[in-house]
Amino acid sequence: LIIYVLPGIFTESKNLTMAKTTIILCAAVAMICVCTEAYIQPTSAVFSRQRKRSHAMSILFATLSSSDSTSDASPFDEKIFETDRLTKDAQAMSQMKDEATDQYSKLRTPWKWRIRKSIWDYMEEKDIAQFPRPVHHRIPNFVGAADAAERLATLPQFKSASMIKVNPDTPQRQVRHLVLKNAKTLLTPQPRLRTGFFQTLKVGTDKISSDTPIEKLTSSKGAAKNGTPITLYEKYTVDLVVVGSSGVCPTTGARVGKGEGFAELEWGILSEQGNLDAENVLVVTTVHDCQVFDEHFEPWKTLMKELRAEKEEDTSDAKTPFGELTQHDVPVDIIVTPTRIIHVSNRLPMPSGVYWDLLSPQKLAQIRVLQELKKKTEEELGVILPSGPKEVLPPTAEMNGRGGRGRGGRGRGGRGADRGQ
Repeated sequence: LIIYVLPGIFTESKNLTMAKTTIILCAAVAMICVCTEAYIQPTSAVFSRQRKRSHAMSILFATLSSSDSTSDASPFDEKIFETDRLTKDAQAMSQMKDEATDQYSKLRTPWKWRIRKSIWDYMEEKDIAQFPRPVHHRIPNFVGAADAAERLATLPQFKSASMIKVNPDTPQRQVRHLVLKNAKTLLTPQPRLRTGFFQTLKVGTDKISSDTPIEKLTSSKGAAKNGTPITLYEKYTVDLVVVGSSGVCPTTGARVGKGEGFAELEWGILSEQGNLDAENVLVVTTVHDCQVFDEHFEPWKTLMKELRAEKEEDTSDAKTPFGELTQHDVPVDIIVTPTRIIHVSNRLPMPSGVYWDLLSPQKLAQIRVLQELKKKTEEELGVILPSGPKEVLPPTAEMNGRGGRGRGGRGRGGRGADRGQ
C-alpha cells in the first residue's frame, strides 16, 4: 500500500514535491522492512521475499526517476529507431531484387535490366543515391541533382523555351522549380499516367499567384493540387523535354529509364496529337556522372567485363552494353550532370507517334488516356488498330510512404569527384 498507492495519489495530483518526499520515505521504510525480515526469516524465505521486494523497489525508483518528466511517453531512442528503419529498408530492397532477378529474363529487352541493376546497385553501394531510397526500380535520385538542374538552366534551349515538359520524379524536382522560377510554363504528367494525363503550372496566373512558394508546386502532390488539368484534345506547344534516366550513352543518346516506358508513351502521345515536333524538340536528361556510360569507370567497367565473358552472348565487338533499341525508344540530345554538359554526338533516330503494334495489352490496360486515344483513333480511321505482344511488366518500387534513405542520405561525390570534374 505504501509503495504503490500513496506515490500514485500524489503523482496524479501533480504535487511532485510531496510525491518525491513520500517516495523517499516509502523507500526508507521498505529497506528497513527488508533488512529486519532478512534477520529473522530463514534464508530460503528471505531470497523469495527479496526477489519480490526487489521488483517493487525497481518500480519505486523508476517512478522516482520519471517524476521529473512532463510527458507520459517513453523517451525516443534514435539508435533503435534508425536500426529498425534501415533493417526494413534492406529487407524491402532485397525483396525487390529477388523479384526482379526472377522476372528480368522474361522482359522484352533484358539488356536494359542489366544496366539498371548495375547502376542502382552501384549508387546504393557508393552512397551516391539520395532520398527516396532504395533507388531500385525508380528514376534514381542522386547527390548533386540540384547542381545538375542549375547547370541545365544555363542551356540556351532552356532559356528560350516557353513550355517545358519535365518528368515527375524526385531527381528532376529542382528542374521543375527552375522552370517555374523563370516564369515558364511547366507541363508535367500525372505519375504513371494512371490517374490522369498532364497538368500545366505557371506562377503569376489566376490559379497560382506570384507570392505562392514554388516549393509547394514541384512535388507530384503539389502539381496535382495547383496545376490546371489538360485533356487529350487541347492545343499547346512543347518547346523542350526533360526526362530522368537510370543510364545513358553519351555517343548515341540511348537511354534506360526505370523500365515502365512512360517517357516514351508521353512522347508518343504528344507527338501524335501535334503538341510536340518530334523532329526539332530537344530531349535533355539530368544524371549523376556514374550513370553516363564509360567503360573505363565503374559500374560500366565491370558490366562490360561480365557481358564479354558470357559465352552465350557474342559481345566481342560490343562498344556499349546498350543493345538494339525498340522503335519507340526516345534517345536524348543533351546529358547534364553535376559537373558537365554533354552534347550527344551521334544521336539515334527519334520516334514519332504511338506505335500501337508495340504497345502490349498489359500496358494499355494500365493507362486510361491511351485507351481513350486508341478508341478515338479507331473511330476516325474506321479500322481496328493492332496490339503489341504480351509482356511481363518489370517490378516497380514499393510506395510505402516512408521512402527510406538506405545507408545514409547525404552521400558522397562518387565518380565525378574522383575524376576531379
